[in-house]
Amino acid sequence: MKIRPLHDRVVVRRSEEEKTTAGGILLPGSAAEKPNEGEVVAVGQGRVLKNGEVQPLSVKVGDKILFGQYAGSNIVKIDGEELLIMNESEIYGVLES
Repeated sequence: MKIRPLHDRVVVRRSEEEKTTAGGILLPGSAAEKPNEGEVVAVGQGRVLKNGEVQPLSVKVGDKILFGQYAGSNIVKIDGEELLIMNESEIYGVLES
């Protein structure tokens, strides 16, 4: 199944949780923090401006992004995978290598 977000929404696959600390301590599932980065899976057409024009999004499918801790409060399950749906304004930046 595929998902096509509307307007300025973005569908994100969250990165895997860290299982160990930097010091090598193994964390139980309840203590591990959810990462604030992920990969863009799908994007909408863009934000509709007051004059009716559509402003395209700044991110594209495949981008690695950073977002806030409470961003993407809408979680959907598609084909057994949890995905976040958020507005483009909730994205802090794109990670570039």
